[in-house]
Amino acid sequence: MSSVDGFGRAEPLLRFEGLTAGYGRVPVIHEVSGGVAAGEVITVVGPNGAGKSTLLKAVAGLLTPQAGEVLLDGERVTGMPPHELARRGIGYVPQSEDVFPNLSVRENLEMGGYLLRSAQIPARIDAVTGRLPAIGRMMKRRASTLSGGERKMVAIARALMTEPRVLILDEPTAGLSPELAERFLGDHVPALATAGAALVIVEQRAYAALEVSDWAYLLVSGRVELTLPAQELMGRGDVGELFLGAGAQTAG
Repeated sequence: MSSVDGFGRAEPLLRFEGLTAGYGRVPVIHEVSGGVAAGEVITVVGPNGAGKSTLLKAVAGLLTPQAGEVLLDGERVTGMPPHELARRGIGYVPQSEDVFPNLSVRENLEMGGYLLRSAQIPARIDAVTGRLPAIGRMMKRRASTLSGGERKMVAIARALMTEPRVLILDEPTAGLSPELAERFLGDHVPALATAGAALVIVEQRAYAALEVSDWAYLLVSGRVELTLPAQELMGRGDVGELFLGAGAQTAG
């Protein structure tokens, strides 16, 4: 792809530039820049405490950046609340607290379709459960009765209800069985990208996520140390040992 603004690839759909953000007055990430194009998957990797989840929260509107900006299609959306970003096509699945526990699975999906017209919701539920068939078998169950992995799948399905152009996933396979995790990363993530979505992922199964990613961002102490093609990052033994963790390969 052609190089645009230093990203070395097509024009990003979502871009974050010089983001500094944290909790209270203490920044966790410092002047972080990057972007993701339509149909592209990027994975943010780094040691624990590097600021990976903080970066996703700042991009997704959960944290107001202390400096820098977030742009969607060239429009500045910095600091907009999550519901407003959802209207513009950004979906976010958090690491935890990702379902409405007192609602049924179907009701959770209906909540995810709050931007849609009522008449559109049944068809979207059918489309989402067709993509994630395990969800279709638990539609009447209350979310509080689900396992951690099942709740995560419901959260992902809910985010897909509005067909987001950008999907931000924080630890999407947390709690999933190895089989479901492999299927999600190996099948569903590429399928979403092929359909045109831009995906930004932080994932405990770092190698498995990098396998299906186009680009990787290495965060260390809240700063981007490396930005390079995912396959190239995987080939660097020093990075694997130091920043992906010695067990990352076997963990997926």
